[in-house]
Amino acid sequence: MHILLVDDDSFLRDMYATKFKEAGHTVDAAENGEAALSAIAQTNYDVVLLDMVMPGMNGAELLSKATKTKPDTAFVVLSNQGEESDKSVAKEAGAVGYIVKAESIPSEVVKKVESIVMK
Repeated sequence: MHILLVDDDSFLRDMYATKFKEAGHTVDAAENGEAALSAIAQTNYDVVLLDMVMPGMNGAELLSKATKTKPDTAFVVLSNQGEESDKSVAKEAGAVGYIVKAESIPSEVVKKVESIVMK
């Protein structure tokens, strides 16, 4: 899969990128919503994995803009925001999956994303 990781935390972005690459996936990264929209406009990703809490454009705003332009891309949230209301907002904005960072180690995140996308 070709994946775009969107997170303002460079450590987490690099760690998840490494795990997805080790699993055989191609990974690009963006540090915020603006950079993500630019990358999404230029590349056809299979999956966009994004955080909900970012400076500037938050995850819900990114989802509502990006899902309109790329309906064939799977948008999966990877966030520390784990309340049902957060999950509901993400789903309404177009997310097909929601993973809480604190509930999964990075290798499990890779498996969960693969499972969500390969349905």
